[in-house]
Order: sequence, then structure tokens, then C-alpha cells
Amino acid sequence: MRTTRSESTLCKNKTFCRVCGGRRLETVISLGAMPPANAFTKKEKQNVPELLFPLACTFCHACGFVGLLDIVSPELLFGNYVYVSSTSPTFVAHFEEFAGSVSQRFAFPAGSLILDIGSNDGILLRPFKGRGWRVLGVDPATAIAAQANENGITTIPAFFTPGLAHTVRVTSGKAHVISATSVFPHIDDLDSVIAGVKDLLHDNGVFIIEAYYLPDIVEKRLFDTIYHEHLSYFTVKTLATLLARLGMEMFDAEKTDTHGGSLRAFIQKKNGPHTICAAVAQFIANENRARMGDIETFRAFARTIEENKRNLTGLLSDLKRQEKRIAAYGAAAKGNTLLNYFGIGADVISYVVDDSPWKQGLYTPGMKIPVVAAEALESMPPDYLLILAWNFAEPIMRKCSAFRERGGKFIIPVPEPRIA
Repeated sequence: MRTTRSESTLCKNKTFCRVCGGRRLETVISLGAMPPANAFTKKEKQNVPELLFPLACTFCHACGFVGLLDIVSPELLFGNYVYVSSTSPTFVAHFEEFAGSVSQRFAFPAGSLILDIGSNDGILLRPFKGRGWRVLGVDPATAIAAQANENGITTIPAFFTPGLAHTVRVTSGKAHVISATSVFPHIDDLDSVIAGVKDLLHDNGVFIIEAYYLPDIVEKRLFDTIYHEHLSYFTVKTLATLLARLGMEMFDAEKTDTHGGSLRAFIQKKNGPHTICAAVAQFIANENRARMGDIETFRAFARTIEENKRNLTGLLSDLKRQEKRIAAYGAAAKGNTLLNYFGIGADVISYVVDDSPWKQGLYTPGMKIPVVAAEALESMPPDYLLILAWNFAEPIMRKCSAFRERGGKFIIPVPEPRIA
């Protein structure tokens, strides 16, 4: 049984659009109240009531932006963060490619500075440092920032603000590259962040964002990417609208495979030296064809979430009636959205395997399912393994080949539940 409490002082209601400032916001997706997706708990605190906050997306009638209605305190969400990027070989390879392509494309002078906002354990900065760049990370998760510093990646344990940007500019000079990968949608006050970027960025420098891409979320039914950390769900059109209002411009855009489909946007100061590529207009044209500016698109998306809920919970219930043991793989934040909204708890899932030692020994937020190391698949073998980290389904299934050879089967929950 879940014990819960909510704290209004730790959550504020958004009354205007952070992209255009419009106030005609309409709720299109509501997932109820749930704990922050990375608020894993220790065994001795299982009886302590958890903090629950509303989780709902609104649509802006003025510009078509989709974002969260309720904003949870970033200090609560990120101060004791337990997600460490480098535990994923897939992400390590992704950021190695990122560093290589950026270094080759822009050919900035040797020793140029790259600052990474939300740098985590330095997963992106390491390959840049190996290529001769000066690197600086900024991340408010103090323990992870400390680990990055110990590993040779200079990291400031703080949120990125205009004041911090000014200090870095004075002490280290302007940055030729500022990056914000999987972090830009986490930020409520984007105006302040862009102000800091503009102050710190070299006049011919590049600000690079990687973020979940809203058309992919809708098309692939990736509803579990919605959680309190993710305040914004961008299209190229809405991101370009935000940037134009703040004196910046997107000059190129491309898709990446991370998180089921992400957008990589290349940004410069307005009227900067980089030629605006045709890809930007093409993205916007495709978004218009996909009706990303139509509220009915998101009402329909909400109905597909309910369909997924019925199908997956029905499948799991049938397996439990057959007395099958079910475990899960990947204590991912997205998985916690799914578990909590679908009401899938420890009575259904025996345990969740995760490769990160930061999470092992803890319990998932809300549903309180124990998180364990992969050895549990040998000591407590399940019949079915629900892959919550579906964006890594293929490498997880390869890694768990022994489980499959024993007759075990995988369940992949999105875009629709299927047994593999």
C-alpha cells in the first residue's frame, strides 16, 4: 500500500507558456499524482510517506508548445540525483560520436573551451578533452559532480545561471561550444539560461541542444518520457520560437536515436556566421504535416496511453494467473512513470535489475520494487523480463542471452506491449 503526502511549497503551478508567454494553456495529458521519477528510497525508509506531485501536460493555444503544468523544485529533483550516464555503453558511444562530429565540423582553434550544462559524470566532456579541448562541466548533483572532478573532468556543482556564466567568462574566457544534452527540457526559466549562454558564448560559437523530440514521442507512443524532470517537449518550431524571442537562432537540426528519437539543434547568436541550413525549414514542414500545432493530436495521444495501460496490465495479470514470475530490467525514470501510472507494483514485479551501483539496493519510487544487480537473474530467475529501459532493449536482450536460453521471455512495453 502506498503512503503518500504532497508538499505545495516544493511545487508551483505554471500559469504561462515558457516559450511565448501565452496564458491560454489547456491540459491535454494527465497522469495523476506520482513521486519524482528518480526519488529512489532506502530500505529503512519504506514506511516514510513519499512526496507526490501532479503530472500533467498542457498545450499552448498561442504557439503549440507542450509542457508540464506543475513545476517541482529543481533542488529536490537534482540535488541527490542517482542517474549516471556512463553506466550505459550506448550513451558512451553516442557522446563519443558527438564529440567527434562537432570537432570535425566546426574546426575551432586548439584549446577551445566547451562548457556542458548538466554534465553528469563528464560522459560528453571526456571525449572532448581527449581531442585537446578545455572542458568545464556544470551540474547540481553534488555527489556525481564530485565523482567527475575526481576523474579529471572539472565540474562546478551548481545550476547554470547568468551569474555563473559571467564568472566563467571572466576566469576562463568565452566558450566556443556550450552543450545541453538531455537537460534543456529540465529547465523552467529558459530565459535566464539563454541569457547566460549569450554572455558566455563566443560570437562564432555554437550552442548545441539534444532533447526529446515531441513528434517521436507522439508517433511512437513514448508517454513514459513524461515525468517531473522533463518540463518541455519541443518541436523544432516551438524551440525556434523560443530562441527568436531571446535573440538566438537555430541554424541546423538533425535527429539522433537516443531515447527513442531525439532532436539535436545547432544554435548561434542572431545573425551569427553559420549558414542556416534547409533542414530547419524541412523539420517545421514535417511537423506541420504531423499536426503538431493541433490540440486534437495530443488528445488522441492521451487515448493511446490508456490503451497501452489496458493492454500491458492485462498481459501481466494473465501471466500472474499462470503463476509466472515477472521481473523488470532498467530502473529508468521512464519506467517509474509507467509503473506508477499503470499501478504495477511489487505484487506483480519481483525486482528490477539495473546496472548502476548508484541504484542497486534501493527501491523504486512509489511502487517500492527492490532494485538489484543482474546476478538476481541467476539466483532468482524469472519467467518474464519487462524491459522498462526500452530504448536499450536490443543490448539488454543480448546481455541476457542466458536468460533467454533457459526459456525466459522479454516484454517490451512501448509503443505497444509485445513479447519478444
